[in-house]
Amino acid sequence: MHNLAIQKLALFITTLHSVLGADAPSKFPIPWDEAVVKAKTFVAQLNTSEKVGLVTGSYGSSRTLPCVGSIAAIERVGFNGLCLSDGPAGLGRSDGVSVFASGITVAATWDRRLMYERGRAIGEEFRAKGAHIHLGPSCGPMGRHGRGGRNWESFGPDPYLAGIAMNETIFGVQSVGVQATAKHYLGNEQETQRVATTAPDGSVIDAISANIDDRTLHELYIWPFADAIHAGTASVMCAYNRINGNYSCADSDTLTTILKDELAFPGYVMSDWDATKSTVGTANAGLDMEMPGNQTISGTYYFGDSLIGAVEAGTVTLDRLDDMATRVMTPYFRLGQDDGFPTPDPSSGGVFLTYIYGHESPLAGIYPAVPALDVRGDHAQGIRELGAAGTVLLKNLNGILPLRNKTSFGLFGNDLPDPALGSAYLVYGDDATGNEMGTLNIGGGSGTVRHTSLVSPLEAIRKKVQSLDGRMQWLFDNNEIADGRFRSIYPVPEVCLLFLKAFATEGIDRPDLDFQWNATRAVESTARLCPDTVVITHGPGVVLMPWANNENVTAILAAHYPGEETGNSITDVLWGSVEPSGRLPYSIPRTAADYGPPIVELPSNVTDSNAWQSNFVEGQLIDYRHFDANNDITPLYEFGFGLSYTTFKMGHNLTVEVVKSPLDPKADKRHGIAPGGLVDLWSITTTATIDVTNTGSRSGFAVPQLYVSLPQETTPRGTPLKVLRGFEKVHLAAGETQTITFSLKRRDLSYWDVNEKSWIIPDGTIGFAAGFSSKDLRAKAEVAVLL
Repeated sequence: MHNLAIQKLALFITTLHSVLGADAPSKFPIPWDEAVVKAKTFVAQLNTSEKVGLVTGSYGSSRTLPCVGSIAAIERVGFNGLCLSDGPAGLGRSDGVSVFASGITVAATWDRRLMYERGRAIGEEFRAKGAHIHLGPSCGPMGRHGRGGRNWESFGPDPYLAGIAMNETIFGVQSVGVQATAKHYLGNEQETQRVATTAPDGSVIDAISANIDDRTLHELYIWPFADAIHAGTASVMCAYNRINGNYSCADSDTLTTILKDELAFPGYVMSDWDATKSTVGTANAGLDMEMPGNQTISGTYYFGDSLIGAVEAGTVTLDRLDDMATRVMTPYFRLGQDDGFPTPDPSSGGVFLTYIYGHESPLAGIYPAVPALDVRGDHAQGIRELGAAGTVLLKNLNGILPLRNKTSFGLFGNDLPDPALGSAYLVYGDDATGNEMGTLNIGGGSGTVRHTSLVSPLEAIRKKVQSLDGRMQWLFDNNEIADGRFRSIYPVPEVCLLFLKAFATEGIDRPDLDFQWNATRAVESTARLCPDTVVITHGPGVVLMPWANNENVTAILAAHYPGEETGNSITDVLWGSVEPSGRLPYSIPRTAADYGPPIVELPSNVTDSNAWQSNFVEGQLIDYRHFDANNDITPLYEFGFGLSYTTFKMGHNLTVEVVKSPLDPKADKRHGIAPGGLVDLWSITTTATIDVTNTGSRSGFAVPQLYVSLPQETTPRGTPLKVLRGFEKVHLAAGETQTITFSLKRRDLSYWDVNEKSWIIPDGTIGFAAGFSSKDLRAKAEVAVLL
């Protein structure tokens, strides 16, 4: 068939599916038990080879390019296969899609509605593109290390906030019939040596082992995954690293004992790409789906024919294979993907090949470069709203923001214009600095998304200044700015807006916590020139701001990675049509040494195959918990902090009521187990109420937060001094007061007893504190637990 005919056919197919298949059936999801029955009935029709095809990526198929991974069709039973696509911030390797805000930006909103709506919008685009499985959201890494290359993809280092974000995102994605994948399970906290390497002598050096005690696993790293399972996530992706000495995708303790037994996860465990290390051990440990199967980069995969051989030899039982296949098919039926689902947009194959080969692709005849199906709809509006809501105002001297009665502006920094290298930065895993010239609104690696549309800060601010009949001067070269060469600037602007950026990507950890491209010197030079310097930052999370106390730096806005509407979002905030209602989902330290444990880094000539060990000796004490435990170390800006364009006060009367008293120390197993664990753990046991008042002259969003302190006397050593256990984002008109109610589940008041292997409510007095950040606590109460 000629290329023109192929293009016309592809356009017809994608258009047809857009019309007939993009809307998710309203009757789904169905209950898990009903979906399991359907899945078992389906699997019972299959022979061994077909069952293996359901658990092995691309097994029996060679044309999977439009998807990053796939499960081949079984035509004789009417199964059309599964398409898996990156990533957590939008559909990767595609065109006609939206670049959504990163996970850390979402967490900075502290807004459940926006978390859900973003998830739903992502799901809508995946569905319209024919992608059954969304490889996201991510809560691993959580951000134990500030330098972690993939921290920006996740929701930050607090398990409660991350768990809420996982819950809302998964509900959103799956509300339109697309499967969500909670990743990366477990202990995937650094990119350095995340995979095995080969030493100069040819020996294999194993991936780093995250060595984490049982209590820390449960109360910190597994906590948001429990929320994901409780929300109904279809799948969980195991990680590249080892966990307590075993490769994550072959660790029966975390995959079977915890995930499938304790947390009652009914879906399937999927490997990260090329993370499978064996056939029998991996399958028996609890891995249900190997990715990418015969499309593996290394050329080696362990399921497929090898799994058939293992089943025939009896080293993997037929019952286990049936369980694997049933688990894979259960979410497919639960979300109604058997009831009409679009086929993959073939243009994604062309985009991917262009990434690799440019426009001289040797496979162009198979995957022609056809125009993409545009699935963005009206999502730009939501991206713009969330980008503004995830912007945190850290400093605002003399009320310089929002900008009023200013007509002369200086725009400085290499983060302002469109990216010089185009719509996607494609260097993977070997560049820690990113694109020198151009705005940074998303990180790198498999989680990046190609821009079909991008509104840069320069574009949006120029339009705004023109509407004010104002004047704008600019200088983008950070070297010129750092050296103080402002020779083109005259007169000195009334306000200077300096845009800084810090790049982060999969495959490599950040070399430091600094903003890049001479950022510190650029701030100092700009501040010398301009008494009103406003610094706007785009970054992946934890960053250093040694210039924060400069008196000429009158305002600081942390805008994170806000997605394709980045320019409009920040312009809305700067001029006050929208307030910066974000709050930090992490702490900003004064120095890198203040933040916590360093990334493990060993010499390149290591020959010990087991040398890479990361001992999580700090337990749960990361981020604000670390600062609480070390009172002599004060963060520059603490977890939960953020200013507003108005002011708020909180009442002093924090009222706590135990809904069920007396409380049994253990959750009652008689009430059953469901996805997420014991049913009792998810029941409301306590409520706390507090009044919040807007004391300013304009409306705004307050984010009251509730922290819980378990008694140090009756809990094991290592219990944090306090942990976040509630928050609300509430809009208040000027002068308005609202009563905020926090509802706490019994899990929120429990600790994990490593001897009992159970969640325990401790004996003694539990403390409650409400405030506007982890350091700004306005009201306290105590409750004596009666056991």
